[in-house]
Amino acid sequence: MSDLRVLCLHGYHGSGAILRDQMASLTRSLPANIELVYVDAPTLATGDFGWWHEGFDGWERTRDWAIELVCAGPRFDGVFGFSQGAALAGLLTAVQESGTAPPEFHFRFAAMVGGFTSDLPKHAVLFQHELTTPSVHVIGRGDVIVPRKDSLRLADRFADPLVIEHSGGHIVPGHDAVAGPIAAFLGARKEADDE
Repeated sequence: MSDLRVLCLHGYHGSGAILRDQMASLTRSLPANIELVYVDAPTLATGDFGWWHEGFDGWERTRDWAIELVCAGPRFDGVFGFSQGAALAGLLTAVQESGTAPPEFHFRFAAMVGGFTSDLPKHAVLFQHELTTPSVHVIGRGDVIVPRKDSLRLADRFADPLVIEHSGGHIVPGHDAVAGPIAAFLGARKEADDE
């Protein structure tokens, strides 16, 4: 039985190491056959801090970096993002479905925690249709960084999103009410992979 390999994208002012810490309580509840690969935004190497800045400035650089990373292999089965990383996961899923990326650039599922979406004209072509990639969206009702309505708008970009709400804020929660459905979602992706 092969593992699921998941690309993990941190938030603004974050890093792969910070996201690993933020996800610790959740990952303890996930099946052992899931390999989580934490990466840093390409700008972190130059002392910058994010996948892009206001107005999605730098998005194209990040998009091209992500396509190169994923296509270089080994394959990623899915993508997970927190905060700005969740917005990036949504955009990368849209790039995949738009047909503008190489065929090797492919995620079978996307998981987004505390995410938001772009309404910029330059991204409109990516969101002409609902995204069909299976997705899970974790939303904190007490989130003051990314309001609930913004996370719901990201979920609405997907045809059949699994939305999990919790009473907390802008965090990656690990309690059973969140971790259980995420583990089941990933388990369903694993079963489909094994068939």
